[in-house]
Amino acid sequence: MRYMLLVYGTESCWTPEEREQCMRDSMKLCEELEAQGKLIASSPLESVTTAKSVRVRDGQQLVTTGPFAETAEQLGGYYIVDVENEQEAIEIASRIPPAKLGTIEVRPLAPLPG
Repeated sequence: MRYMLLVYGTESCWTPEEREQCMRDSMKLCEELEAQGKLIASSPLESVTTAKSVRVRDGQQLVTTGPFAETAEQLGGYYIVDVENEQEAIEIASRIPPAKLGTIEVRPLAPLPG
């Protein structure tokens, strides 16, 4: 079963050195999951300051600068894994380094019909 693990955190909570170590630790986890055939994709996201939000209202495209919602924690990256069950996805989520300072949301991917 496929799950998306969404990485949320406060961008300013990491020192440059901590962020670099977090990236190294995250890449190590990705390599391990890839070797086990469980990693579909993963990537950090650029800063929330680069975000654009797009809405269409009455046929008109509305583009605003910034994330969809103002929150204390921002979406900072994701993993897509293919595992046996939700518990295994939760176990992997707990190993993602930003879980120590932020939140990892675990959500199953919905199958598309056909």
